[in-house]
Amino acid sequence: MSFDAGAFREEAVSAETRAYVEGAAAMRAGMPPLSESTIPMLRALMEEGGGPFAPAPPVDRAEDRAVAGPHGEARVRLIRPEGRDPAGVYLDIHGGGWAVGTARMSDRANLALVEKLGVATVSVDYRLAPEHPHPAGPDDCETAAVWLTENAAAEFGTERLLIGGGSAGAHLAVVTLLRLRDRHGFTGFAGANLLYGPYDMTMTPSQRRATDSAGGLTRADIEAFGAMFIPPGVDAADPDVSPLNADLRGMPPALFTVGTLDPLLDDSLFMHARWLAAGNESELAAYAGGPHGFDAAPIAIAREATARVHAFLGERLAAG
Repeated sequence: MSFDAGAFREEAVSAETRAYVEGAAAMRAGMPPLSESTIPMLRALMEEGGGPFAPAPPVDRAEDRAVAGPHGEARVRLIRPEGRDPAGVYLDIHGGGWAVGTARMSDRANLALVEKLGVATVSVDYRLAPEHPHPAGPDDCETAAVWLTENAAAEFGTERLLIGGGSAGAHLAVVTLLRLRDRHGFTGFAGANLLYGPYDMTMTPSQRRATDSAGGLTRADIEAFGAMFIPPGVDAADPDVSPLNADLRGMPPALFTVGTLDPLLDDSLFMHARWLAAGNESELAAYAGGPHGFDAAPIAIAREATARVHAFLGERLAAG
């Protein structure tokens, strides 16, 4: 296993990235810490566009639906190419610490995939913690994924499937892949786009060392979101909760994207290594000085990361 260690050197961080990190940290300094905010506050903040990123407007042609699967119904949001059949279908799982966010928040990023790659996108509106802790969110993602595997040909005219998500969405994407393999015997996804996910809910070293907010999250934030997602009596080390501990054989080719300042850095480093050790294909894309969620920022490394994601997914579409 090898990767470019240059991104981890202090001198590799651009002045633009440093300025962004400092500005975002100053903005957060004037707001209550995530770990001290109520869930209604955080959800309202996201809807209103508080924090470093304004919410993108929803896509008018997106279609909200309920689909049936092994755990009842799950809500999904579809965007299709106009005037042509999809080249594949991308199953998107949004982030938000398992507790905030909606499928709608992915509309603009998903529309870019639709227009760039000609795919259809299916984003899962899974139930959120703390009202619906584990296993509710993973159950909804499994339901949506099983529906897609069984209905992609009839619904979209293609069986070429991709999956991805950011932060908690990346965690749920890996859990979904494992459930499909173990519970349904399905290993047919062509690629996994996994951005800065938390894969070890017992905490990796970089999570434990996150004592300030420069990286976009602190240890206290991570612990607070984890406590909402994992109910009492559930083992945080269980592979269905911490997929880093799972048998990873039979997983699709993956791209792991992470910023070097992200408190979840080790999660991507470790999962990339375990993905390869299990006999799968894996790429690690580490971006110098990038904090958590950096790909949504108006900076060069964000544009580079998005271009690489699009290239990876395009390659996976073409590979089959």
